[in-house]
Amino acid sequence: MIETTMRRFTGYLIVFLAAALARSQAPPATAAAVLQENFDSVNRKVLAMAEDFPADKYGYQLKPEMRSFGAVIVHIASGNVFAGKAGRGEKANWDELDPGRYKTKAECVALLKKSIAEAGAAMRANPMGPGKNLDPFLSVLQHSSEHYGLLVAYYRANGLVPPESRPKK
Repeated sequence: MIETTMRRFTGYLIVFLAAALARSQAPPATAAAVLQENFDSVNRKVLAMAEDFPADKYGYQLKPEMRSFGAVIVHIASGNVFAGKAGRGEKANWDELDPGRYKTKAECVALLKKSIAEAGAAMRANPMGPGKNLDPFLSVLQHSSEHYGLLVAYYRANGLVPPESRPKK
């Protein structure tokens, strides 16, 4: 019994040490890879909120002069559209998409999904950006992150818990 336990322990130790050695020899992540991971993460969080927020509250505004929840989703998608175009090296201005054209939750979510896919494809094709300085992806990541925080406020003001703040199962 002790011999079996020792063999099993030795086997586990060898596997653990081999895994640790392999991990220590992995090259460090590039700035572009870290940016891609963060860009994907914030877009995943925003998309989860867009899909989760009640459709009847998409017109909710924290204050009358502020964008509605749905308009913020369209605004974030506008940034992604810019990143996709600029990331492909196309001449791009930050042209604001008209939130009035996206009247329903389903339309806003579809737009956001499309914009995320296009920006992600551009980033994978040219991770350093056309200027080799991580732009436009870095600026859009910052923009989306700021608006993610705003969306959290919309949730809280409506007595809702954002998806990221819910207990994990």
